[in-house]
Amino acid sequence: MPVYTYRGTNRAGTKVSGERVADNKSALAAILRRETITPSRISEKGKEFSLPTIGAGVSTKELAIFTRQFSVMIDAGLPLVQCLEILASQQENKTFQRILASVRSSVEGGSTLSAAMRQHTKVFDDLFVNMVEAGEAGGILDTILQRLSTYIEKNVKLKRAVKSALIYPFAVISIAGGVITLLLWKVVPIFAKLFVGLGVSLPLPTRVVIGLSNFVSRYAVLAIIGLFLLAIVVRQYYKTPNGRFAIDSLLLRLPLIGTILRKIAVARFSRTLGTLIASGVPILEGLEITARTSGNAVIERAILQTRKAVEAGRTLVDPMRDSDIFPSMVTQMIGVGEQTGAMDAMLSKIADFFEEEVDAAVKDLLTALEPIMIVILGVIVGGIVISMYLPLFSLISKLSG
Repeated sequence: MPVYTYRGTNRAGTKVSGERVADNKSALAAILRRETITPSRISEKGKEFSLPTIGAGVSTKELAIFTRQFSVMIDAGLPLVQCLEILASQQENKTFQRILASVRSSVEGGSTLSAAMRQHTKVFDDLFVNMVEAGEAGGILDTILQRLSTYIEKNVKLKRAVKSALIYPFAVISIAGGVITLLLWKVVPIFAKLFVGLGVSLPLPTRVVIGLSNFVSRYAVLAIIGLFLLAIVVRQYYKTPNGRFAIDSLLLRLPLIGTILRKIAVARFSRTLGTLIASGVPILEGLEITARTSGNAVIERAILQTRKAVEAGRTLVDPMRDSDIFPSMVTQMIGVGEQTGAMDAMLSKIADFFEEEVDAAVKDLLTALEPIMIVILGVIVGGIVISMYLPLFSLISKLSG
């Protein structure tokens, strides 16, 4: 049956909106009227025309705050519909507000919370929905939401650490590129005209810098366009399965950066799988969800191969060891977790360890990059300046002689 979106007002005059499954628009209108909702607009999802909204979406931080507040309300004994209504009314993000209102309407109409959330995959991913479904089935929704909020908060912290590692190098490279381009574009041509007027012979470093200046003056626009087109090509190639695997594999092999990315992937894998197992999600389903949320095609393929091996009757640790992706310490601790039956606790400890490793690696990387980038910037700018003054030095020495 098709899914319809609707807007209307209830008996209290409050505006409501949401999504429902119905045979047709007339059937949905009748259902809404029985629920004392007067519909003002009903349209089939996917066929209505809407202008794209810039910046609309739900951030991970907003989802983490919502999940934490939701778990506290459920633990306090508030009814599910009332929790969703309160949280929707408190949301400053209009997109998230509409989504929560839609979830509340679906739950009021008899849908389960997990089924209502599954209609909004851009906000509630497979991991979120499956954990909520496990919580509903086991009657421990408040506990599951607490675990979810902890998981999302840890994920936000991990992303923040990665972003902090990228901000400083990106800023320094951008400033250095701007300074060098300005020197080659505006300053060097002045010296070049001066040298032509004086008729002095130019040493090799000066000729190289003037050649670079001529290239920047003539082909800078074409170079920028070429880089922009190259970025588009790489982005489109990354969207293909082979391209994504090739680029992700290359990133994991990069010095320093590759080590950090591998640690991030192991931390995310351990945190995700441990949270799912602790919430009662079956191991095979948990591995499939973990693979889809790994963020790296190489890690995803290794996890899916592990899932196939487990499905065939093997233990979890053997295919992980064969993949050569996971460190030996990880496979050893998972092996201990399998033998002791404390897999979720062991995965949580692995995630905590590697998250601390990521923090330490990011700090070490920033500490190493700062002097290196300053030296490189000083050498390039200083080299340009010295190469411009070399002909003047030779001219002065000739005049004094």
